[in-house]
Amino acid sequence: MKKVKLTLKDVAEKLGVSTATISNAFNRPDQLSAARRDAILAACKEIGYSGPNKAAQILRKGQSNIVALVLADNIEYMVSDPVASTFIRGVSSVLQDAQKHLLLYAGNAQTITDVADFVDGFICYGAPQNPKLGEELRQLSKPVVTVDFNLEGCPSVNIDNENAAFQIAMEALEEGGRAAILGLKLIDSPVTCRVYDSPLLDSDSAISHRRLDGYFRAMKRKNCDINNEWIWHIPESGGNFARQAANEVLSISPRPQTVLCMSDMIALELLQCALSKGIKVPQELKITGFDGIDEARRTRPVLTTVCQSSIEKGETAAKLLLEGEQADSVILDFELLNGGTI
Repeated sequence: MKKVKLTLKDVAEKLGVSTATISNAFNRPDQLSAARRDAILAACKEIGYSGPNKAAQILRKGQSNIVALVLADNIEYMVSDPVASTFIRGVSSVLQDAQKHLLLYAGNAQTITDVADFVDGFICYGAPQNPKLGEELRQLSKPVVTVDFNLEGCPSVNIDNENAAFQIAMEALEEGGRAAILGLKLIDSPVTCRVYDSPLLDSDSAISHRRLDGYFRAMKRKNCDINNEWIWHIPESGGNFARQAANEVLSISPRPQTVLCMSDMIALELLQCALSKGIKVPQELKITGFDGIDEARRTRPVLTTVCQSSIEKGETAAKLLLEGEQADSVILDFELLNGGTI
């Protein structure tokens, strides 16, 4: 049987009190004696009334104490990714201290207008898979903070991805050597494939493109040939997508001397694949990663990678959001972990 939703007026009539008294019992307890409030709340519970409409309260007050975290991709994939999940922990810790709640929102959703009226602001982690969301965020009057990409008029949190990629590539590449790149989300394709002549995603909205620019700069400095046939697009970090690219790059003859990977998850798949084929790392194959996840330090040999603090990135993004209009963009530090794979 369908329940009938009680209004504030219905409850007041049933209990024989004013609507103001009911509202005070839920929202302004200092306006009633403790005994009076307890009696009203007990009576409301008995008739199945849990309080005034929260959505209406949010619209009236303009504040919900809820922050939406817009993820770049679908939620299932993002929360399973060690970099993204660590970032989420950083955001959550700051918001919890500020007595704010966190709402996860998928970057492949159709629109953010469904929740825009009910949250106090947005943190956008990575350029959304649906570019329409970025346009909607840019037009909102509510605070928006972006992470790992830039949105006009919004403060952002980044590292210098191009410089980080350049530095680690300079450490790994051999003068005039053969190099391949296992990229992450370089083109608009749902499958693992070589880039060839496909148009690359815009550098302002794709950190992978900025990392690619850093790799290219190092390859030019080291006089290495830049060949799009030796650049792979991988739609998701790790798993079967990365495993396919790893097997393909290791099947090339002659094989690359160095493979630059745009995430640690991709690099770890390549490392395991190489070792299973009897390829010696780093004697026969040099591998670099990017992110600095815990697994990169535990593998043998230890992965050479770019370390960035995803916890700090999440904390910084949340703090910027809470600052509101006073917030300025932040570039965080990174460091190279010189492991045993180069």
